[in-house]
Amino acid sequence: MMSLEVVRIPVLHDNYVWLMHDAASGDTVVIDPAVADPVLAAAAARGWTIGQIWNTHWHGDHIGGNAAIKAATGCTVTGPAAEADRIDTLDRGVGEGDTVRIGAHVAQVLAVPAHTAGHIAYHLAEAQMLFIGDTLFAMGCGRLFEGTAAQMFANMQRLCAMPDDTTVYCAHEYTQSNGRFALVAEPDNAAIATRMAQVDAARARGEPTVPTTIAQERATNVFMRARDAVHLAELRSAKDAF
Repeated sequence: MMSLEVVRIPVLHDNYVWLMHDAASGDTVVIDPAVADPVLAAAAARGWTIGQIWNTHWHGDHIGGNAAIKAATGCTVTGPAAEADRIDTLDRGVGEGDTVRIGAHVAQVLAVPAHTAGHIAYHLAEAQMLFIGDTLFAMGCGRLFEGTAAQMFANMQRLCAMPDDTTVYCAHEYTQSNGRFALVAEPDNAAIATRMAQVDAARARGEPTVPTTIAQERATNVFMRARDAVHLAELRSAKDAF
């Protein structure tokens, strides 16, 4: 049942919007559209009709394209129920334990608060795909704007337990800056040094460094490797000032 195609759409300064299409059903979902026009153009170029938007949290660079895409396509907007008052285009609010679908593929909704209080993720376990918004980045994690280090540590532990080959679709191209911090935080971690050489080479060629995988993050993401919530808080504070 592997008929899913995912397209990366770079927008704004460093955002990625994800466009996912199920060939079997013809369903198309947009995840976290910061803006509308490039998303509509990418779908039109492929002959896809957008039927859904999935939001992970309320920040403007994740919902900014909702209204225009909805007006153009009549699509349904799904997002965190806990942030419904901040997403005025929302049609369906979801939370931990709920499911959403694209064709025959089912995504479990995971509550992953800390970056925002109601942040969620969408996990398509059978397809081994995770749309994580701003909770987990390649070699990093989101800032603790509305939550706690304890919440983020719990998120990291939960994600760390996922299968190695789970593909992680995060929403920003932050890998190079995250990796520079990781080199300082874990100077003896050879996996980080090796990965950063690859990241630097890719960015020099103008290439993206995401999606990533759980296996890569388990080996090189210092936040996923944090010993406990206190350690994660220390790392996040140091990264904020880095």
